[in-house]
Amino acid sequence: MNLTRTFATSGRVLRQLSHDHRSIALMLVAPSLLVGLFAWLFSDQEGVFDQFGGAILALFPFVVMFLITSITTLRERRSGTLERLMTTPIGKADFILGYALAFGLMATLQAIITVTFAVAVCGLEVEGPIWQLGLVAVVDAILGTALGLLASAFARTEFQAVQFMPVLVFPQIILGGLFMPRDQMPDVLHAISDWLPLSYAIDAINAVTAGDEGWDVYRPLLVVAAFAVGALILASLTLRRRTP
Repeated sequence: MNLTRTFATSGRVLRQLSHDHRSIALMLVAPSLLVGLFAWLFSDQEGVFDQFGGAILALFPFVVMFLITSITTLRERRSGTLERLMTTPIGKADFILGYALAFGLMATLQAIITVTFAVAVCGLEVEGPIWQLGLVAVVDAILGTALGLLASAFARTEFQAVQFMPVLVFPQIILGGLFMPRDQMPDVLHAISDWLPLSYAIDAINAVTAGDEGWDVYRPLLVVAAFAVGALILASLTLRRRTP
């Protein structure tokens, strides 16, 4: 891995994104709109948004970054861009990490916008520090980026990339603790949820909104970060130069 090549890849991706206004809008605006829609839906039911709003902050950025990253990376391979890049000294790890850095920056902007909107506009009440809420949202969005890069290594078309959502995303949404506390799930489902990274992102968000401190916040956050790193490593090992 070469840092110069990695940063060059990140710069190229960011330049491409700067010309793709729809993707920028989807990454930076869509999560806030979805959070706002959820808050509006339960505006007449006091306390509902405060109860579920934190978990929603973990869900929408994760899903959006997964979709954008998987489709964009797959498009690079299908267009032959990746194959041409691989004729240069750039390696797979440089490519994957460069993409992760570029989309990680977008994830940071997304988290700042979404958390600010949820707290300042939608009135989400947070007992813990707001910056911790933003930190969890950033790490969660980076997890979506990492899993999107991993999915793109196996998909052949954009449609196939979207089809990975029922495998990698939907089970995490159902078993992550959004609809039911994980400790109230059947034992088998609870055991499965312990191996799903989004479960820990929701745990970390709930800990911040409840005002918990220390290890209650950082333990699940470190687990999410470890899953993201593992997904990036696996993506770099399985990335193909082009789609057959």
